[in-house]
Amino acid sequence: MLQASTRALLIGPVIAASVFLAGCGAATEPASGAGSAAPRAAAPVAAPGEAVAAGSAVVSDLGAAVDPASLPAGALYRNPANGRDEVIVGNIAHTALLIGDSQSEPQASWPRRALTGLGYDVFFCGKGGTGFVASNGTTGNYVDALQRGDWHLPYGFPPLVLIEGGGNDAKQGASNEQISANADRLITTIKQRYPGAKLAMVGTLGKGADHGGARRAEVDALLGTVAADHGIPFVSVGDWLTRYGLESQLKDSVHMNGEGHRALGELLGDRLAKLGLRLS
Repeated sequence: MLQASTRALLIGPVIAASVFLAGCGAATEPASGAGSAAPRAAAPVAAPGEAVAAGSAVVSDLGAAVDPASLPAGALYRNPANGRDEVIVGNIAHTALLIGDSQSEPQASWPRRALTGLGYDVFFCGKGGTGFVASNGTTGNYVDALQRGDWHLPYGFPPLVLIEGGGNDAKQGASNEQISANADRLITTIKQRYPGAKLAMVGTLGKGADHGGARRAEVDALLGTVAADHGIPFVSVGDWLTRYGLESQLKDSVHMNGEGHRALGELLGDRLAKLGLRLS
């Protein structure tokens, strides 16, 4: 009987389906999930334009070499370089990793629109209700969720990692010290994992301090300071709702309707392009 520690390799059809629908990601990109299995055939979970990720082989306890390039998109692979389960992503060289909250989670969200407009496929990690400190009860904050496996990073080396958030930290009363410390931890972890990737941050969407959005504007500015300390580009969005007259395109107090996502996506895409983050 195969040993459980050989789980480095594939997820089975049932697990693959649940990962795709409910894990770290949405319907057009592979997602992550928990669980393990001995080597067996996995149902492909592919998105338009996906290929396979290249990389070195890993040897299981039974001596069977598994080449990650042979695995289908959506499969979990135990990366021998760090011992973590990661997700096989098609066309990783054209994929941006997006870490975020409910602003980024919808399939047609403004951060995703900005990235696709710059030529990237998007792999999303995160969840509504989460942030640098905030958790939603089932998924931890960004860095804790990563460390304990609530979601999994993509295998390989994406050219860009974009981190968005802070709204739930403002809402849940996280302190400046907590936010700064966890943002620092996350950025450090991402830099270590993807040393060749460009890294950028998007702040906390809000109305601005003069229009009732004081704490969100403070968190936005705080994240800008953290980004500057790490020498990475930052896009401040703490007053965009009022600056660009987008309050009428809110579907609730903080989330955009379809028109709002389109407008913000164009604005953010323009800022990222000016920062030199278009896919080359």
